[in-house]
Amino acid sequence: MLAVAKPCMAPDAIAATVNYFPKQHQANGEAVDSPAPDARRVIMRNGRLDPSEFVLDREGFCLVHHVAKAVDFFDSDEVRRVHYPEVEALVTAKTGASQVIAFDHKLRTSDVELRETGKARGIVRNVHIDCTESSGPECLRFHLPEQADSLLQHRFAIVQVWRPIGGPVEAFPLGVCDSRSLSIDDLVTSKSDFGGQVRQSYSVCYNPDHHWYWFPRMRCDEALVFKVYDSLNDGRARWAPHAAFEDPTSPVDAQPRQCIQIRTFAFF
Repeated sequence: MLAVAKPCMAPDAIAATVNYFPKQHQANGEAVDSPAPDARRVIMRNGRLDPSEFVLDREGFCLVHHVAKAVDFFDSDEVRRVHYPEVEALVTAKTGASQVIAFDHKLRTSDVELRETGKARGIVRNVHIDCTESSGPECLRFHLPEQADSLLQHRFAIVQVWRPIGGPVEAFPLGVCDSRSLSIDDLVTSKSDFGGQVRQSYSVCYNPDHHWYWFPRMRCDEALVFKVYDSLNDGRARWAPHAAFEDPTSPVDAQPRQCIQIRTFAFF
């Protein structure tokens, strides 16, 4: 049985701590070691109260109502068979892409015991972007090697769909940064392990101009859709930095967060 959200009147904004990459540990835009994070207090705005609708090509993210037909998200076969097609349809509707292919998914949780079973990974508290200018195309070549040369002749994006499973998010929600407040100078090239494939990702340095949002108590019938790469550099949003953070409004007996994230290629 799904857990029921505890009553909560979320504020317009909260002060929260997010973990940035220290500027002094980067040279020529690349990370030089793995230092302790640069923990910064930021204003996290309540995205549910924003009067304008969030748009993928403007802010880089949007919240959608989306009821999943998949029941057991810990069954990889069911996720690929049932949930991948419905995520592909969702991303098609939100992007206008001519084709969308879901190619990867991960389960994450703040529950230590569940992580120890190997069924889910831990949450990511460092501010990051999953793909860089060069690793976006590399990701496409890795997953679709026979089609890559042809597909790379046209615009494509890597769009991620993040949703709670097992109950509403009561602890460690996902914060997302408005792409319009991001500067290319904030980005540091790092290395990340994506299921055995070591690939570049962006760590993000602190910038007081960053505008952060969160969507309080996200439910299982909601999904956060956001970009982690767009090959078209024409002023539209290309990346949405994101990170889990400790919510000061979480109830004392908050349930550990569980979520699934699915990455898709969107072709135009």
